[in-house]
Amino acid sequence: MKAIVNIYLKEGVLDPQGKAVHHALSTMGFGGVSDVRMGKQVILELKETDEAKARAEVEKMCETLLANTVIENYTFELAK
Repeated sequence: MKAIVNIYLKEGVLDPQGKAVHHALSTMGFGGVSDVRMGKQVILELKETDEAKARAEVEKMCETLLANTVIENYTFELAK
C-alpha cells in the first residue's frame, strides 16, 4: 500500500519560499497568480495491507515526525 502525504504551512505562518516563487513568477510575466504557498510531499510504501491500520500508522507518523503540527497541516491518501 502507498501513502501520499502532503505537508503545508498553516495560514498565517510566514512562507518566505512561497513569497520568493510568487515574486519570480510575477517577474517572468505570470501576473495572474495572487499567492503562492510551498509545501512538501512524502510518498511512503507501506507493508500494511489493512486500510484502517495503515491510516492509523500514517497518522501517527505525521503527528510524531513528518509534520511540525505547530506550524504545519497535512493531508494524506492511501492507494493500493
